[in-house]
Amino acid sequence: MTPPTEPRSRPLALPALVAGGIAIGFSPIFVRLSELGPIATGFYRLFLALPLLWLWMRLEARAAEPRAEPKWLPLAVPGILFAGDIFFWHWSITYTTVANATLLANLAPVIVTFGAWVYLGERITARFLVGLALAMGGAALLVDASVALGARFVLGDAFGLITACFFGGYVLAVARLRDRYAASTIMFYSSAVTCVLLLAATLVAGEGLLPRSSNGWLALLALAWISQAMGQGLIAYALGHLPASFSALVILIEPLTAAILGWVWLGEALGLLQGLGGVIVLGGIMVARGASGPARRS
Repeated sequence: MTPPTEPRSRPLALPALVAGGIAIGFSPIFVRLSELGPIATGFYRLFLALPLLWLWMRLEARAAEPRAEPKWLPLAVPGILFAGDIFFWHWSITYTTVANATLLANLAPVIVTFGAWVYLGERITARFLVGLALAMGGAALLVDASVALGARFVLGDAFGLITACFFGGYVLAVARLRDRYAASTIMFYSSAVTCVLLLAATLVAGEGLLPRSSNGWLALLALAWISQAMGQGLIAYALGHLPASFSALVILIEPLTAAILGWVWLGEALGLLQGLGGVIVLGGIMVARGASGPARRS
């Protein structure tokens, strides 16, 4: 068996990952501002991002060295998983608070860490697990005052947990494909699959497809271009150069972003305890960053 080796590393990978986590932190705000149903909003998140992703893919194909020819079957896997992620994530935001939905959905690093160890052969060190525990605890503190408990939130909270499972699988699938394909190729083809699935789900659910105002269109464009094309695109790029387990942990910067935006735009509580949680999240990421592992097998 080939011994473990460190994944390819580039100076811009970590900044790209952080920027991607911040960009997707805007998504619950844009979903709340959307004038459409949660599934239709998810459809436009992918549909309106496709032109930008196609342009990125074409530009990258001209500038980069040749990569494997795209094959729909493997590239469809992250698309199917992301469709499940978006479907349950947007419903979660609709039926519970932004804080609940964000916290539960961001249990994904636990799933990714286990999957990266079993499926990708990454070496998970004790120090990394300490960093993971710190970051997860910080995320819990971050939204503590806004987390609502009660029967009326049970369904939305359950959707948040399901979201974590789908997003964890999506991160693992993209990490595996990045050994063969450019980030832009994965994003375009998988997003096209997700788009088709969410359109079908929208039609079955009977949700409308036309926003009522220009503000509704602006919310959808912002969701597509900022959270999807830029946010998920930067994360897919970083997954080609950083371990999947560490990458999923850094994405915990999303609840920090979402909590701040929920406070500023939606008036959802954010106090000293949440500020401490944000500091702990960042501290956990730094501890995990300093760990000697994990590493991906070549």
